[in-house]
Amino acid sequence: MTPPPARTHGPAGQASSGPSTPGTTRGDAANALAAPKGRRAALARAHGATLLFGASGIFGKLCQCSAPMLVCGRAIFAVAALTLAGFGKKQPPWRGLHACDLLALTISGTLLAAHFVMFFMGIQIGGVAVGTLGFACFPAFTTLIESLIYRERPSFAEVRGLGMVTLGLVCTTPSFSFAHEGTVGLLLGVASGLAYALVTVGNRRFAGHLPGLQTTWWQNTVTAVVLLPFVWRQFSTVSTLDWLWIASLGLLCSALAYVLFINSLTVLKARQAALIITLEPVYAIAAAWLVLGDAPGGHVFLGGGLILGAIFLANRR
Repeated sequence: MTPPPARTHGPAGQASSGPSTPGTTRGDAANALAAPKGRRAALARAHGATLLFGASGIFGKLCQCSAPMLVCGRAIFAVAALTLAGFGKKQPPWRGLHACDLLALTISGTLLAAHFVMFFMGIQIGGVAVGTLGFACFPAFTTLIESLIYRERPSFAEVRGLGMVTLGLVCTTPSFSFAHEGTVGLLLGVASGLAYALVTVGNRRFAGHLPGLQTTWWQNTVTAVVLLPFVWRQFSTVSTLDWLWIASLGLLCSALAYVLFINSLTVLKARQAALIITLEPVYAIAAAWLVLGDAPGGHVFLGGGLILGAIFLANRR
């Protein structure tokens, strides 16, 4: 995607005061400086979102209610927070949407619901490490889907990074038997990664003309509406402590994280942002170790090391 043009405030055609090539203007110089700054800001937003995404696994593990109930609750809190934010900016997120965008957001919101339910089921069944590392395969799906839709050939560095992520995922597999809870959790994480890859590619399309707040509001609204008929009877059984974890997920790991991530896509390609998000398992595993005492095994260190290496190589360029 082409980044939006930088706005300049100097008079058009005015020459710069320093050394320059013929025809160079202050506006051109400002554009040249704004481009790397805009990319750095986008990278900062993507990494900030990753930190918050990583924390979601901890809250999901601490929460004792069912995964669908957890996802529905977090979506409701996220919608409430984003509604207040929209009023604060005098931009209600439900206004100014075309019918085609509403249909696309409904589909992506349904996929987001499926992603979260499978993701938290994977964590609850297999643990934070395997659940989040299973999800980490989503850049491979994102690159494949994005290449097909936008006809963009992935670079050698991207292919190399995705190969390292895939190998890291294989190393993380606790057992190649479906009877093993860790394996089931890993497979649920992988399935959640596929669903989220579809959402990410869709978000790249929205990022060009819809504010991140509006996109996130609609997707979380759809998530809540889709799941509410299945979980409304469970609301009275959720403990006060679980509501605290659910609120944290909705306000921090949904509302704030998704606005940061979607806004980063105005500059970054979806597969570039996807590679950054693969740092999520590293943050999540470290937090689980510190908070829950869930020490990872050697195979998790090996798999996580390969994934971290892929991120380093992708961002060194």
